[in-house]
Amino acid sequence: MSSICLHNGTVMTGFASMEHCAVLVEGGTVADVFSQKRFEKKRFDSDVRIIDVQGAYIAPGFIDTHIHGFGGYGTDDASADSMMEMSRLLSQYGVTAFNPTLYPGESGNMLEAVAQVASAMGREPGSRIMGLHLEGPFLSPDRLGVQKAETLKPVDIDFMERLWQASGGRIVNMTVAPEIKGMRELALYCIKKGIILQAGHTDAQYEHMVEGMQAGILHATHLFNAMSKLDHRNPNAVGAVLIHTEMSCEIIADGYHVHPDLFKLLLRDKPIDKIVLVTDALKPTEQSQGPFFANGEEVVFRDGVFHRKTDNVIAGSSLTMIRGIKNLLSVGFGLEDAVKTSGFNPAQVMRYARKGAIIPGRDADLTVFDREFKVLAVMVGGVIKKNVF
Repeated sequence: MSSICLHNGTVMTGFASMEHCAVLVEGGTVADVFSQKRFEKKRFDSDVRIIDVQGAYIAPGFIDTHIHGFGGYGTDDASADSMMEMSRLLSQYGVTAFNPTLYPGESGNMLEAVAQVASAMGREPGSRIMGLHLEGPFLSPDRLGVQKAETLKPVDIDFMERLWQASGGRIVNMTVAPEIKGMRELALYCIKKGIILQAGHTDAQYEHMVEGMQAGILHATHLFNAMSKLDHRNPNAVGAVLIHTEMSCEIIADGYHVHPDLFKLLLRDKPIDKIVLVTDALKPTEQSQGPFFANGEEVVFRDGVFHRKTDNVIAGSSLTMIRGIKNLLSVGFGLEDAVKTSGFNPAQVMRYARKGAIIPGRDADLTVFDREFKVLAVMVGGVIKKNVF
């Protein structure tokens, strides 16, 4: 693997930014970060590829921990080949790692989908699959969103073990409703397996959320969406996430799922380290030709989101991570903080120790974008997947 030096850029390390800097990549990892002045004085070996990024931003590669599909491919295809295509396409949009997110389904179908999606890991042509995100089946029937009631289940540790075995131990995160009977037993199981539990699709009252936190449920799925709302007599799920600073949360920054002014509340009440940008993107995102389908149902694109055709319920997002970063700036985030929510924060929450920061020794997962938020270059593990320079 050849060495590469990106220079003449603003390096967003993941927690700070440095103008007029360079990043040296060797053997798939970040070898050094240094000033443009040092770059101009430095002597490189003849096999080092030099790339002038022309003043663009060099950021940690985007990590999308909640995404169902992209470009006409999705987890509902239950196909390793589909995951490979998702990987290839996502890398062109600056995503260097993702957690393919599966809907619940009939037991046999869900086990097959889990096995197929997991089998793509290690063979990706672009963005790396870090592990699976299961959005169910242990969810509240009162906060379905577009989940199907018939696919939900009461807590079943035996079935959870079958899911774990089908994935080859590759389940990273799981959305659950903390109020469901048997949740503590499930939480203890997941702790032993290293699975991050997220509160979502939940009708939990405040006390349920606190009990869930005590059992290790410290992350929330798409805050404000598909969860019990803040009330003056019971803070419920939304209130618990806002009140307890130790809880982290996903946010869909497409301008439709969450009112823009609620981001002001989020910035005021939540430490920036606890906010994780996700797309929750559906299979037809960036797909050019319809008809469009997601989770086995036809959806239509209207007002910036996908709606289920049968009843007009919002089915999911068409967001990309780079657009999400741009949108966060429009609602009051600084660029450093917006970039942090897309790389450093998800890496911290998901315990991806080698991801999310541009510092020596970390994986060379890099995304270069300009002031108009156009992705110009992408590197995954030191290998260039896109380069317009």
